[in-house]
Amino acid sequence: MLNSVTVKDYMTSAMITMKPEVDIVEAAQTLLEYRLSGAPVVDEHNRVIGFLSEKDCLHTVLSAVYNKDYGDLVSDRMTKGIKSVHPSENITDVAERFLKDGVRMYPVVEKEVLVGMISRQSVLNAFVRIAANSPGQ
Repeated sequence: MLNSVTVKDYMTSAMITMKPEVDIVEAAQTLLEYRLSGAPVVDEHNRVIGFLSEKDCLHTVLSAVYNKDYGDLVSDRMTKGIKSVHPSENITDVAERFLKDGVRMYPVVEKEVLVGMISRQSVLNAFVRIAANSPGQ
């Protein structure tokens, strides 16, 4: 049953994104405000060009402490070359990718444009919903 569920069924389409030219302090404030562990970084055409995580922001914290330098931009600290998933991908395959890649979420990209995000929690939600509706439960 879980094999018939796709990313589109459980992805979040309302999301917070970052722009590469934003100051890292402002970006960190956004992550804190929305209680996010990270967010995709997009260009002017809403194409994913990176991902900014809390961990990426910690580099700036250390730079500020040791060098008194708070001047980083999102583009200075974001992780580039990130992996994404397609809305039509099977959620079981995505669960396997989560285990293999060790990430918490993937951007969902269709025709090179960000259309949503899927997290490990989204996959668990799909599993719990399907299990609750399965015979024998």
